[in-house]
Amino acid sequence: MNKLIIDVVSEKIFLMIISSGSIYNITHENTKINYEKLTIIINDFISSKNIKITDINGIYINQGSGSFAGIRNSMSVVKAFKVAKNIDYYCYNLDDFKGEKDLSYENIPNLCKKHKIKKNLINPIYIS
Repeated sequence: MNKLIIDVVSEKIFLMIISSGSIYNITHENTKINYEKLTIIINDFISSKNIKITDINGIYINQGSGSFAGIRNSMSVVKAFKVAKNIDYYCYNLDDFKGEKDLSYENIPNLCKKHKIKKNLINPIYIS
C-alpha cells in the first residue's frame, strides 16, 4: 500500500510517501506560486520514486488550522484525485489526536484509523 501525506498548513509544503517499508518526503516553500502548481509538485515527487498516482491507495491531508489559500488549494487537488482516480482521502487535524504521543507523519495513517477519521469528508479549519 502506498500512502501520500500532504501538509500545507505550516511554513513549508510537506509531502510524504509511505510505501511498503520505505518512507520518502520532500518540502517546498509555502508560496502562492507553489499552491498553484501543487498537482505538478505532487506528481513530480511521486514520479521521482517510481510511483504512479494510480498506485496511491490513500491520501492524508492536514486540514488546518492554517493558511486559507494553502488548505483550499490542497483540498481541491485531493478532491480532484478522488474524482479522477478514485483515491480515498482522510482529512485530519492534530487536535483529532489529543493525548497521542507519536504525532509523526509516519504515524498519521495509523492515527486516522485508530481515531476513526472518516474518509472523503472535508471540514477545514482556517486561521482568520
